[in-house]
Amino acid sequence: MKSKRFEVLAQRPVNQDGYVQEWPEVGLITMNSPFDPKPSIKIENGRVTELDGKKRADFDMLDTFIADHAINLDYAEEAMAIDSLEFARMLCDINVPRDEIVKYTTAMTPAKVTDILNKMNVLEMMMALTKMRPRLFPSNQAHVTNVKDQPVQIAADAAEAALRGFDELETTVGIVRYAPFNAMALMVGAQVGRPGILTQCAVEEATELLLGMRGFTAYAETVSVYGTEPVFIDGDDTPWSKSFLASCYASRGLKMRFTSGTGSEVQMGYAEGKSMLYLEARCQYVTKGAGVQGTQNGSVSCVGVPAAFPSGIRAILAENVIGAMLDMEVASSNDQTFTHSDLRRVARSLMQFVPGTDFLCSGYSAVPNYDNMFAGSNWDAEDYDDWNVIQRDLKIDGGLKPVSEEEVVAARNRAARVMQALFKELGLPEITDEEVEAATYAHGSKDMPDRTVVEDLKAAQGLLERKITGIDMVKALYRAGFEDVADSLFKITLQHVTGDYLHTSAILDKDFNVLSAVNCPNAYTGPMTGYVISDARWEEIKNIPKAVDPDSIK
Repeated sequence: MKSKRFEVLAQRPVNQDGYVQEWPEVGLITMNSPFDPKPSIKIENGRVTELDGKKRADFDMLDTFIADHAINLDYAEEAMAIDSLEFARMLCDINVPRDEIVKYTTAMTPAKVTDILNKMNVLEMMMALTKMRPRLFPSNQAHVTNVKDQPVQIAADAAEAALRGFDELETTVGIVRYAPFNAMALMVGAQVGRPGILTQCAVEEATELLLGMRGFTAYAETVSVYGTEPVFIDGDDTPWSKSFLASCYASRGLKMRFTSGTGSEVQMGYAEGKSMLYLEARCQYVTKGAGVQGTQNGSVSCVGVPAAFPSGIRAILAENVIGAMLDMEVASSNDQTFTHSDLRRVARSLMQFVPGTDFLCSGYSAVPNYDNMFAGSNWDAEDYDDWNVIQRDLKIDGGLKPVSEEEVVAARNRAARVMQALFKELGLPEITDEEVEAATYAHGSKDMPDRTVVEDLKAAQGLLERKITGIDMVKALYRAGFEDVADSLFKITLQHVTGDYLHTSAILDKDFNVLSAVNCPNAYTGPMTGYVISDARWEEIKNIPKAVDPDSIK
């Protein structure tokens, strides 16, 4: 006889996920590996001669880069002398201000910050993250993609996403040569939804940089770094080449983040017997040492690896905390599907949702998951109402807001019409009235007519060959009579010249004011300090369309 209770449980979604026991010798462990190095540092004549148990003669390229560029040596010996448990308590103590913490955390070694976080539970890490977030208030980022690389749909989806409250939008491609169309559609649609939205197109790094320089994008984040030398080299890169790439973006006034996450090294077979969190700490130090203002981490596309192991979701939270400890903007993932269980995917996100990060999702899918070309997201367009209700339930600002159907339809329609006019002005393949109508009401690409792919690909590459820039788009939209959208695009382009939004955790408001860790720093020291939801914002969050107004039934 079989237990009917266990038969039912076996069919539950959570039991469709994969789980693995720990195997520390090969790096199949998320935290507290017996093979992680012990924290140490020695400094002689202003130079690090020992790092986490290694003599300088034995350094690999990551050790060398971290020792020479990523640690504030002025406070290093003092910081390393603080007991790890004592410092863990300081991290979640509201009476120890963030500035005091950062002075020490930016002077520690990767093994030291790992050792500290190993001593904290998730509640304590969430308390630490509340205090350590660089910018005063949290925000959110969305993915806007589709399987057809349909530029009209991308523009409409971008307009809706901007209207719903996302401050950054990211796209990618199914076919690489579509990149100029997708980037252009995303930027244009976003400005229709809300002026000041920052956009990017995640493609091969040289193309991504070119699109930014041409004014088709405003930032980048899919610039990957890794925690062991063999994996780094396998990507045909070094910390120095990534630093050079970062300087290229900065020199052209483009905001950017590096990307990393627990599990990538073990997934590629070169974990060197270290815990996933320790290797991720090394990635964060490379990011800091390169002078990059932010990190996209939280396991990201490797989330299935740590999620299969004990304490895996805790390790993902821990790596977000490391980014904040190093005084960097944190886009905390929540952007990759990893489980069949709705309960589990929400539990994973609450670790960032409750304390708030600079970007809760580095890719909430603003489209149905079948259209998400980043391999599916933990949250998608069918979860908008759930997200808004969770904000309302907990009185938490998750970066989004309820909207009406009428508002969304109007924004999507206008974005589609703007793209139609822009294509006409730039001599690109026609966008038909049928496409405009379909994009206005579409849920996903299944609701969109097909375009002629060969013609579109030729035209998309032609944009680059003709040296079309963001300024050409501005001029075309002025000619077409969409002066307000043209003005928004111009102001986005102007940001590349001023560079003000290169500050840590920077976003733009609807008036193109820069809001960052510099002019809106987080100063949380307990209840009613730091970010407190304003009355106006609370009204926006709580007034969901489904809520019954008492005045309507009196």
